[in-house]
Amino acid sequence: MITRRELLRSSASAALASPLVARTGFAQDTSWPAKEVRAIAMFPAGSGADIYVRFFAKKLGDEIGKTVIVENKPGAFGNIANEYVARSKPDGYTIYIAPTNLLTIAPALYKKLNYDPLKDYDSACTLFKLPFILNVAADGPYKSVADLVAAMKKKGDKGSYGSVSTVSLISAELFKVQFGLETVEVKYKESANAMNDLLSGTLDFAFIDPAGTAALRNSGKLRALAVTTKDRVSSLPNIPGAHEVGIMNSDVFSWWSIHTPKGTPKPILDKLEVAGLKIVKDADTREFLGKTGSDPFPGDAALARKLLEDGVKIWGDWVKLAKVEQMG
Repeated sequence: MITRRELLRSSASAALASPLVARTGFAQDTSWPAKEVRAIAMFPAGSGADIYVRFFAKKLGDEIGKTVIVENKPGAFGNIANEYVARSKPDGYTIYIAPTNLLTIAPALYKKLNYDPLKDYDSACTLFKLPFILNVAADGPYKSVADLVAAMKKKGDKGSYGSVSTVSLISAELFKVQFGLETVEVKYKESANAMNDLLSGTLDFAFIDPAGTAALRNSGKLRALAVTTKDRVSSLPNIPGAHEVGIMNSDVFSWWSIHTPKGTPKPILDKLEVAGLKIVKDADTREFLGKTGSDPFPGDAALARKLLEDGVKIWGDWVKLAKVEQMG
């Protein structure tokens, strides 16, 4: 299986091989944007991940001189939004600020898709990356991963975990495979409902993105047992890496990018790339990402495309390792 470290190393090489200064056409197109731009969000309004879309949409609007309106199209683990963007007009007025892994994982998870992750999108740039977090209720009995594993082995299929995205699903299933657990999945459309059930004791654990759990962690209501990446991450230094706590098959992370429907004119993609990379380098962006448990991950269009292509194989391997059956 391709590891996260190998992915990042190959991605960095791609970025070096395609420097931004080689891009052409940036100054040639002055007509875009002539009106408001729509940024599609695959998550419900007000959810943890929605915060990221709205932050970058506002910053992008400031950069391009036009309002960027966020449209939420949640559901089906991102497939509703994925298909919507793929079928939109490639004129630069529909963009996608989204975790690229929810595109790349789709072929491995679903028997039939109404879009092709590799054929139906253009890529502008990467923005940031983040792990998911293994969470339990702070007032519950699980003080460590060892405590949780021991309890789940006793509970068998009476134990439960919450999933709100394909990343949380894969992370939990890898956890189950590692320790031979029979814990049952409970699906949620948004992290808030999963967190409520976790705090009430209905769920035993849940892998959720950092933004979706920040408030509850900071208030002491959630206990973070580990991140899904092999090692600790700089924005969450107090949470152990997966390998530290014995989850040796996990090195899972999510990376976010800006995409557009296939066929978007190159001058528009160039403008999005320049604007996106400038935003990521801003001090307030880095502060925002740090507070939400994410790390800046600036990369040009070539890097964003390579991550998309490589990710289909990488996430396919993780799906097989986690023994997740294809959905209809």
